[in-house]
Amino acid sequence: MLVMGGIIGSGIFVNPSVVARHVASAGLILGVWAAGGAIALIGAFVYAELAALRPEVGGQYAYLRDAWHPSVAFLYGWCMLLVVQSGGMAAVAVTFARYASELTGTSLPEWLVAAGTLAILTLINCFGVRSGTNTQSALMLLKLAAIAMLVFVGLRVAPHAPVSIARASEGGSLLWSLAAAMTPVMFAYGGWQTASFMSGELVRPRRDLAIGLLAGVIGVIAVYLAVNFVCVRALGPAGLAATTTPASAVMRLALGERGATLIAAGIAVSTLGFLSQGMLTAPRVYYAMAEDRLFFRAIGRVHPTTRVPVMAIALQGVVAIVIALSGTYEQILSYVVSVDFIFFGLTGAALFVFRRRHASAEFKMLPTESFRTPGHPVTTLVFTACCWLVVAGTFVRSPVNSAIGLAILLAGLPAYAFWRRTK
Repeated sequence: MLVMGGIIGSGIFVNPSVVARHVASAGLILGVWAAGGAIALIGAFVYAELAALRPEVGGQYAYLRDAWHPSVAFLYGWCMLLVVQSGGMAAVAVTFARYASELTGTSLPEWLVAAGTLAILTLINCFGVRSGTNTQSALMLLKLAAIAMLVFVGLRVAPHAPVSIARASEGGSLLWSLAAAMTPVMFAYGGWQTASFMSGELVRPRRDLAIGLLAGVIGVIAVYLAVNFVCVRALGPAGLAATTTPASAVMRLALGERGATLIAAGIAVSTLGFLSQGMLTAPRVYYAMAEDRLFFRAIGRVHPTTRVPVMAIALQGVVAIVIALSGTYEQILSYVVSVDFIFFGLTGAALFVFRRRHASAEFKMLPTESFRTPGHPVTTLVFTACCWLVVAGTFVRSPVNSAIGLAILLAGLPAYAFWRRTK
């Protein structure tokens, strides 16, 4: 539930149309989503082995710290708090507020609903990890039910649309169109790494996190391919490219306005589930930073009764609420892709570092039965190279936003120097 909840947000209900504008044939649309799923699965393999080697709280933060340098891990946490996680949660909270207002007919301001939702989820997770995980599991099951409804209705009720031949869209070359289509696909598949933040609170992290990562990513691949197949089948490549709300278009085609209302409710639940997962997992990174004495010591305190990092959870909630109220979340989201995939690439490369150390006497005590990435080093190289290609492609297409994202990342270096002196 954590892995799938961290990947599936509202994007799958929108991104199929974005991809269709780049590759305008049914085969290529499904092929791009399958290729993105394959890369995500390789990434899950890499993270599963890293989780077995470093079953520590903070997950990816610990991998970057131990493989490269504490400064790299700090910059990751810095970007998580200021850009990647908080900005994403603020944007998703506003999306939830819009759907909730539309469904309920209330006239409450979007900012108020968004802030209230974030505050409630913050309180739920402060009550304990069991409270947070139960909420996440319930929302994830509702989310899967909404997607199952979309797939079933699309297959059984919606009419067939005409099929077109493979070609590049917008007059570009096929290769460039495929590369452009991969960016929203890779972004839609991102998020499995957030489950690793909970490593320190699992009873059997080496076993259960590896199983959860692989099963969760495989489940998401199946869900994404099913949704895209239904959208292409019902709307056709041209119709899919023409709409900005493909899920609503399919349901409206099949059941009229009642169908559009049903899927709107499903999207609202999906966004709420994504928020719940982020509020549960991300604060563990800030807790790990405080444990390393690279952040405020209060963030590393664990409540004596609930046994969760209450201050870290509250910090995540407050920053997300501030960004939602400021209205800057759309700008912040445009900085996310380049920054996020820089750390994806570094994490993939970290496996080479740990493998080399594991062969030395220093790491002879690591368990030999730990999970191993199939096809390493080739598969790990493919994953790392794909991450760097996404970063390069983002800088080519959006140089200004990518440069701002990089500037925010580098602004963490003076902050790291300050905490090092304090430590």
